[in-house]
Amino acid sequence: MNLFKYNYNNKRYHTLDYEYHKTFNCKIAKISLNGDFTCPNIDGTKGYGGCIYCSKLSSGEFAGDKTKSLTEQFYDIKNIIDKKWKNCKYIGYFQANTNTYAPLYELKKKYEEILNIEGVVGLSISTRCDSISDDVLDYLEELNKRCYLTIELGLQTIHESTSKLINRCHDLQTFDDMVKKLQKRNIRVVVHIINGLPYETKEMMIETVKHLNNLKIDGIKIHMLHILKDTALEKLYLKEKFHVLTKDEYIDIVCDQLEYLNEEIVIHRITGDAKLDDLIEPKWLIKKFSVLNDIDKELEKRNSYQGFMRSVLNKQKSIIDRFVKSNDLVVDATVGNGNDILNLSNYVKTGKLFGFDIQKKAIENTKNLLDSNNIKNYKLFNTGHENILEVLHDYIGKISLITYNLGYLPGYDKTITTKYNTTIKSIDSSLKLLNNKGMILIVVYPYHKEGSIEHEYIQKYIKKLNNYKVSEFHNTDKNSAPYLICIEK
Repeated sequence: MNLFKYNYNNKRYHTLDYEYHKTFNCKIAKISLNGDFTCPNIDGTKGYGGCIYCSKLSSGEFAGDKTKSLTEQFYDIKNIIDKKWKNCKYIGYFQANTNTYAPLYELKKKYEEILNIEGVVGLSISTRCDSISDDVLDYLEELNKRCYLTIELGLQTIHESTSKLINRCHDLQTFDDMVKKLQKRNIRVVVHIINGLPYETKEMMIETVKHLNNLKIDGIKIHMLHILKDTALEKLYLKEKFHVLTKDEYIDIVCDQLEYLNEEIVIHRITGDAKLDDLIEPKWLIKKFSVLNDIDKELEKRNSYQGFMRSVLNKQKSIIDRFVKSNDLVVDATVGNGNDILNLSNYVKTGKLFGFDIQKKAIENTKNLLDSNNIKNYKLFNTGHENILEVLHDYIGKISLITYNLGYLPGYDKTITTKYNTTIKSIDSSLKLLNNKGMILIVVYPYHKEGSIEHEYIQKYIKKLNNYKVSEFHNTDKNSAPYLICIEK
């Protein structure tokens, strides 16, 4: 049984192999081609020299030999593939340089040459967002009705400062506009991004993925920055020695990015290929399958998967999975209907559970739920959580975990909600109850009036917690969505 529904190989992300097989019910092979195109960032139309990481082959290291015809390039690879896979169909992948940067008649000639080969079911065309003219868009729309068409757009990063540094020569708005134009014509869009670009932080790389999530792209290729010989990037690296991601750092970032990505987005690539003779750094890229395997292991270790962070409750549960022990003392400061404390009871078998709620109905619902599940090691208090220290004064310095799920009681009066003043008092008191490994988890809901006020005051409060480690986990960039705060001693 697969752990994640969009794959056949027990991967925890949406695999390209699954997508192809679902569509064609057979093996699909992409054959890389070199159409002998140039780039507006090389010939002076947009800039000179190309992006600073581009080699002399302009990202076409594994494309075909441009001295041969496209048909000859295609069959060079097809003849090898046919020995490995029977009954295979093919997608022609125009890879090197900017593959829509030519007059329409020339594009038609090259694309149609490949489409006329027996067994070819589609094209994948790699290009730039500023290099698809309106007449080419019209042709691509028509082409999309005849074959399985994918347009691969290089973005690399959403951050303008990085984009200027790497000499992309287009802005984010131009990219977003082209994605929308392609989507309006129902053309699949796959986006290339690069992790480890000079001076970008982990947070910046995750912001790039969140932006693409909101654009509702069809697929993504995640690359690690290659520092190759005889590139402008090599010169910058030798001069400034900017940090290059370690293998562990890269894996951690990719897994975070996968957790944020909508599960329907197809993962076309999660690491890159590099030729050993040209590679300066990082050397660990050479062991591609080791990287892929370690990404699988990290997702398994986290017990997470693509789209995991679409719900902050998933993140909360994953922290509890790794953190809570059987003999711990834990507190649910807002029991509601009892679902959270029931979940905690699965971890705390020999310890003790405490629950608070100001509403009598919440306490009744929780007691009935716990009793019906034969949970014995609990004690509930029908009082506001601002009284937590007074009630649990005998447990100062002994509590391992305190959870808050702020807002109102689901299914009941929505005007009765947690309030910022009592919540802040409760959190402040809870800190005194924590043991040396103690943690507080708070799910904040800023989308209703009182929740918005509560969110603002909690943000001011946690900024003053200098002696604690405070982390936030957001499932989207929208300020109105629920998010998780983690406070650790």
